[in-house]
Amino acid sequence: MSAVPEPRVTLAGTERVVTAGTTAGEALDADGRTVIAALVNGEARDLSAPLADGDTVEPVAIDSDKGREILRHSTAHVLAQAVQELFPDAKLGIGPPVENGFYYDFDVAEPFTPDDLKRIEKRMQQIVKQGQLFARRAVSDDDARKELAAEPYKLELIGLKGGAAEAGEGADVEVGAGELTIYDNLHPRTGELCWKDLCRGPHLPTTRVIPAFTLMRSGGAYWRGSEKNPQLQRIYGTAWESKERQKEYLDFLAEAEKRDHRKLGAELDLFSFPSELGSGLPVFHPKGGVVRKVMEDYMRTRQAEANYEFVNTPHITKAQLFEISGHRPYYAEDMFPTFELDNSEYLVKPMNCPMHNLIYRARGRSYRDLPLRMCEFGSVYRYEKSGVVHGLTRVRGMTQDDAHIYTTTEQAPEELKSLLQFVLSVLRDFGLNEFYLELSTRDDSDKFIGDPADWEDATAALRQAADDSGLDLVDDPGGAAFYGPKISVQARDAIGRTWQLSTIQLDFNQPKRFGLEYQAADGSRQTPVMIHRALFGSIERFFGVLLEHYAGALPPWLAPVQVIGIPIAGEHVAYLEELAARLGEHGIRVEVDTSTDRMQKKIRNAQKRKVPFMLLAGDDDVEKRGVSFRYRDGEQKNGVPLDAAIQEIVAAVQSHEQV
Repeated sequence: MSAVPEPRVTLAGTERVVTAGTTAGEALDADGRTVIAALVNGEARDLSAPLADGDTVEPVAIDSDKGREILRHSTAHVLAQAVQELFPDAKLGIGPPVENGFYYDFDVAEPFTPDDLKRIEKRMQQIVKQGQLFARRAVSDDDARKELAAEPYKLELIGLKGGAAEAGEGADVEVGAGELTIYDNLHPRTGELCWKDLCRGPHLPTTRVIPAFTLMRSGGAYWRGSEKNPQLQRIYGTAWESKERQKEYLDFLAEAEKRDHRKLGAELDLFSFPSELGSGLPVFHPKGGVVRKVMEDYMRTRQAEANYEFVNTPHITKAQLFEISGHRPYYAEDMFPTFELDNSEYLVKPMNCPMHNLIYRARGRSYRDLPLRMCEFGSVYRYEKSGVVHGLTRVRGMTQDDAHIYTTTEQAPEELKSLLQFVLSVLRDFGLNEFYLELSTRDDSDKFIGDPADWEDATAALRQAADDSGLDLVDDPGGAAFYGPKISVQARDAIGRTWQLSTIQLDFNQPKRFGLEYQAADGSRQTPVMIHRALFGSIERFFGVLLEHYAGALPPWLAPVQVIGIPIAGEHVAYLEELAARLGEHGIRVEVDTSTDRMQKKIRNAQKRKVPFMLLAGDDDVEKRGVSFRYRDGEQKNGVPLDAAIQEIVAAVQSHEQV
């Protein structure tokens, strides 16, 4: 009887012979702390996984994206173990890793309190220090049901085996397809079972490998993401490969909290969200209205210079319009309910493009009319679920700086190229300078309409425009709108966060659905190509992004109050009011603080309001026809002549200087 040949595996591109039963960790000579898992034939596996002949093995470092995912998933298990030890009646939901952290859902009688989270975190620290082993074992469906008979949500997931997507976000970490597995947490010395969970894995070798974690908060979450299901309690946490990286992240969160546009909007008296109006429906106060007007005026000027034509469309429409465009079947859940008027179904407008198509169709068009660029500050309404509404960045009522460009097929590539440059130049004027692009395309889903050949042409044209920009391009397969592919501009803010802002979509389908035509040079009737463009995305969202980017200290040209005059005493008010009038002649927004507060308090108040320029005046300034010039950063120049002060302020505002 011939001997069984020893397995051959590939490590770092080199084939090696290993003994039968060799694990991934042994083959990699992994220490279990810096290398915490393996990719075996591209699939993440535990270090304890045995290798087979022909396997390709790669290390997974704890500080890699996949390594952090495994670290956070393992920490979620430690969280669940700690909760069930402290709250024995708690039933387990799911506990996946997410961006920058993890969560676990629990069915408990009462919501968790801050003191509960402290107790849970302390118990987690004890489990980590103990160094419990993560041990994987395969089980049959029936055995899994017996072992987890006390866990109703796990039993439900077992019933959904192979269809984890139906189970909601994070369910794939529990079941997925193929065999079921359970992970046991074992005592490092005795091997005694400490806890277990239904899970696909992989996991860290032991809990001691978890270098740094903390619990963040708790809140309600519906089981499997459906409001029809029970509401569970979700505990969020974060975990990192070192205490230093965790501190960096927590410092980042603290800075982000300071920049929260909802907080700044209240502090600076810019906007609010009255409960009487309803969720996601902001109102802008006078100072916020000033900022919006400046943004809109700027865009009107830039668009007029680029030969856009301004149009206006109503807030409501017959619902049939969105059947023609094709939107209704795909966006019905995002539209507000219809209402009946004059024996017809109406709805509030969720997007502007179908109405712009009607404007195009209102008269005959020639190739000489193209490109035809229509733009509108159009108010639209989307029924966002209450759980995702977030300040100005996710609202139900918004104003889109929307444009639709109609071109010939031959004109489209050059129009896309110049349009992308236009978009980037506008964003740079608002102080955003770091970008990459995302190209969203179709996949095999049946949600996409139209001729595949048109899609190929549209995608190729967008890709070429993106390549010509010189920016990095990331593919997003399946992310396109139902009618055409899309480029989205992703902008990084002052603290490194990425925001999706401008979008450019190429659409061969709506012009056909609306029967749009133009007369070509040879006299034939041709169908135009339609380009959808939202530059800000929405005024509201872009306002919120800018507030957070600048931490409320908007550049002088955008600031609602650009200059505040601070008199040393009452007798200096008239002098500053004279200066304010001169500045006003140049379009500068000025206030004079005539309150009875002391000068130092007036300065503090102006700093809190983040006013770019403070002009102080006392007896000496009045006598010499000058001012003391104070900036937001605390720097001060004394004895500045009035003409020089006016010139500096006007120049800063007109140049869009970011001071």
